[in-house]
Amino acid sequence: MNGFEQLHPALQHHIVNSLGWRELRPFQDAVIPQILGGQHLIVLAPTAGGKTEAALFPTLSRMLTEGWSGLSVLYICPIKALLNNLNVRLQKYCTLLGRSSDLWHGDIKQSARKRVLREPPDCLLTTPESLEVMLVSKNVDARSLFSNLRVVIIDEIHAFAGDDRGWHLLSVLERISRLAGRELQRIGLSATVGNPDTLVDWLAGSCHGTRSIVLPPKGSESPAEVALDYVGSLQNAAVVISRLHRGEKRLVFVDSRSQAEQLGTALRGLDTTTFVTHSSLSPEQRHQAEEAFTSRDDCVIVATSVLELGIDVGNLDRVIQIDSPRTVSSFLQRMGRTGRREGTTRNCLFLATKEESLIQAAGLIDLWSQGYIEPIVPPPLPYHILSQQLMALALQESGVGRRDWFGWVQGVQGFAQIPNANREQLVEWMLGKEILWDDAGIFWLGREGEETFGRRNFMELFSVFTSPPLFSVLHGRQELGYVDETTFLGKQDGPRVLLLGGRSWLVNHIDWQRRIAFVEATDQKGRSRWKSELGGLGYRLVKAIQRVLASDENAECWSRRAQEQISTARLEFSWLESDSTTALVDTDGRLAWWTFAGNRANATLANEIALVTASKVEHDSFSLRFESTTQFPELRKALDELRTKAIEEMRPAVDDRAIEGLKFSECLPIDLAHKMLEARLRDTIVIRETLALQFRSVISQ
Repeated sequence: MNGFEQLHPALQHHIVNSLGWRELRPFQDAVIPQILGGQHLIVLAPTAGGKTEAALFPTLSRMLTEGWSGLSVLYICPIKALLNNLNVRLQKYCTLLGRSSDLWHGDIKQSARKRVLREPPDCLLTTPESLEVMLVSKNVDARSLFSNLRVVIIDEIHAFAGDDRGWHLLSVLERISRLAGRELQRIGLSATVGNPDTLVDWLAGSCHGTRSIVLPPKGSESPAEVALDYVGSLQNAAVVISRLHRGEKRLVFVDSRSQAEQLGTALRGLDTTTFVTHSSLSPEQRHQAEEAFTSRDDCVIVATSVLELGIDVGNLDRVIQIDSPRTVSSFLQRMGRTGRREGTTRNCLFLATKEESLIQAAGLIDLWSQGYIEPIVPPPLPYHILSQQLMALALQESGVGRRDWFGWVQGVQGFAQIPNANREQLVEWMLGKEILWDDAGIFWLGREGEETFGRRNFMELFSVFTSPPLFSVLHGRQELGYVDETTFLGKQDGPRVLLLGGRSWLVNHIDWQRRIAFVEATDQKGRSRWKSELGGLGYRLVKAIQRVLASDENAECWSRRAQEQISTARLEFSWLESDSTTALVDTDGRLAWWTFAGNRANATLANEIALVTASKVEHDSFSLRFESTTQFPELRKALDELRTKAIEEMRPAVDDRAIEGLKFSECLPIDLAHKMLEARLRDTIVIRETLALQFRSVISQ
């Protein structure tokens, strides 16, 4: 018996007769027995491969066969736009079976929420933040609402697992499971995960049920056409886009809102029908742009990563990437928007506007061609999320027992790894700061907790999870772009100079709470030719860039202009070898140690060498830079010393101002905050590999 034949007869009927499907896709059929058996699953399939139906059809079959009633299925997405997009499909499938589906997130009107509470649907589409609000709201009887819950489906699970929002999601699921009085079946969906075995354990947490992974059949992914061209500027990119693939629908990805606006304006000036969408636009404006784009053929939509996830904008002909994303996973998500129609091919054209982004794109394509996808690593030691959960539980339960509170969330892997002594230290700190109040063994929010997080019905307690940890860079009122928070984590003597958008910018002020860096133009050189990157690159991508620069081979997908520019870059790096690290005098007369170890490992190496040599050491993803060339003997001596030191004892530099910028930093003792940030910056495996490499010098001594 195949999977389809195991579905409820009514569902079989509607799949064939109402939807007009002749058959399920092979991986959809393979998933059915595992979901019917209640297993916790990670389901991987290419973008637009039918993952939603793969999870939902057998879940609906269980609903019919087992006679579920009330709210029994949660469908969770990382962004509201994706929920809105999926709502139409889920309502259709549920209605065919005499069941109901509804929507709840921050933009849903109060009247619609009251309807959900009055007549709970069988399936509810929502976000983790909205679930948290339901749990603590005085207007929601959470125990009654979630009493019949059976299954949780998490779409685009990779968007949660790699940051603190994932710990928040798992915490909320643990609390809801306790209210429901049963283990909830957890199903995660994604197109791009490099380590699904780790991810399914992260997802299942303390659940006892069987855990499985469903991979797409080998060879099921369609071929791809990838090309890399060098255009030299955003204006030139606009000219190429306006002339290329006329009559087709083109989606252009950029990595900043300012770039999206600039490119959109340039394309309109070239008489190209263009729409722009990014996170700074209102939901109404984004929706209007996406709807207009969907209904047309000969047009362009310029988007940031808001269209990276599976929001439907119709059948695309082309994806164009300005410069390069930082991960293969992101690239696959974007390219996966094409090739959905039968007889079409996935495709992506890279248009590099700068030499550094050209080399980065070449490295990224090299990684992708090897079949590499980044592993998802949940951030360790989420002390601040644990403090948030303690406060949320005090609100949810109208006071929570000192001995009982941790039992609500102890199944979350990140919390279980926190030593008991550190957990107690966290609690005592919050009590001492009057963030919490202990009344005969019952925790309530204290005076300081109410004042700090109680505004707007405690929305301050949940808003942290709605935006990624990026800093906006502002020159006056003009937004230049973004950098990752790790850009500012290392200790710095003297001014910080960013290289952003092809210009150097002196950082005047960092607003850690609002995550804004204010800058002014400067003639000083930035710290690296690649410092326009969004906060540092991963080790595997940096090593791929090293291979590109150290090689003399050209990839078939590189255009003539790309080959010529890469050849020029290779001349500048003629000293480079792919299997060693190199010390040399840089163009500004300073000593540089080119490790190609990635941002995290270099942060630790820079801090350790600075401690040994008692001198200032700067770093980026590619190199460490010293104050002068006379420090070469000190560098050699420092490396010899580091090779005898335990890697686990090495620590990256942590800036105290970065701790102040953490949400809920008020809840953390300073030593726990340092431990958390150090653990997140540390990369012991790469440090060990880097120190083991041959150390070369091209310095005349």
